[in-house]
Amino acid sequence: MLQQTVVATVIPYYTRFLAAYPTLHDLAEAPLDEVLRLWAGLGYYARARNLHKCAQIVSAAGSFPETLPELMKLPGIGTYTASALSAIAFSRPVVPVDGNVERIIARLKAIDAPLPQSRLLLHQQASLLNHSPSAQERPSDFAQALFDLGATICTPRTPSCLLCPCQKSCKAFSLDIAGELPRRLVRPKKPVRYGTVFRVRLPDGQILLRTRPSQGLLGGTDELPGTPWRETPWESKEALAFAPLSTEWREVGNVRHIFSHFSLILKIYENTAKLYAKDVIAELDCSFRSPEQSALSSVMRKCVYLAERPISSNGKE
Repeated sequence: MLQQTVVATVIPYYTRFLAAYPTLHDLAEAPLDEVLRLWAGLGYYARARNLHKCAQIVSAAGSFPETLPELMKLPGIGTYTASALSAIAFSRPVVPVDGNVERIIARLKAIDAPLPQSRLLLHQQASLLNHSPSAQERPSDFAQALFDLGATICTPRTPSCLLCPCQKSCKAFSLDIAGELPRRLVRPKKPVRYGTVFRVRLPDGQILLRTRPSQGLLGGTDELPGTPWRETPWESKEALAFAPLSTEWREVGNVRHIFSHFSLILKIYENTAKLYAKDVIAELDCSFRSPEQSALSSVMRKCVYLAERPISSNGKE
């Protein structure tokens, strides 16, 4: 959960997740759609799918593999996670390299080439950090000490160099450039994509939803039916061609959501005519579901609840 998400956001999700799945075997036996519902709002849903697959594999095997190559064969476990598991859980003498460790090594060695071009060099240099006998004897403590050093002393801005145990060997400190490293290239402005979604609600609060394909962005989550996302805004006439019902629609507003590589602007329409019976939409790849029991992503949750108004049983607002 902490991959791509901050601790403050993760804690309530983590607590609920452990309450639902106290053991790895419980998670392995859980339906994927249930796992995704508990994950909804954390983003990067491939992590949840991989976590579920990983639990099934490890549960079937009876235990976790302990070596770096074997750990990296598990779904969703890359070099960093495998290294952290090897060092912290199994006391293997490897150095997990996250952003904290990249920052530490950039300052220790005064590497001023900008990220991401310098990443390979930073990782090569970081792999040499644990060559002392004490680090080799206590791989778990050493790895966690590096994380703590980066999180509390060798911080991104205004590092506490006077308190740092590595001060004497830090080239960036001696050059008085610690706060400037690691350097980063200026990121280009994120592109914007546009879409339109359609909100149809029943008097009991159920809403018309469909499930996204299991692979890809927001894979396996539930969403309001609507248009594809594209680089130019949708005109009302062309967007309404994607409406799930032939009815009257009212525009209720826009939602803006920022993903890692682009920003998304969704226009929301809501039906204003009388509500349709469930069997009318039987031929669509949609169904009426309770929002609270659905795997809504953060962006879809915004769309579901934006300017929401109750609709009476006779279809009038």
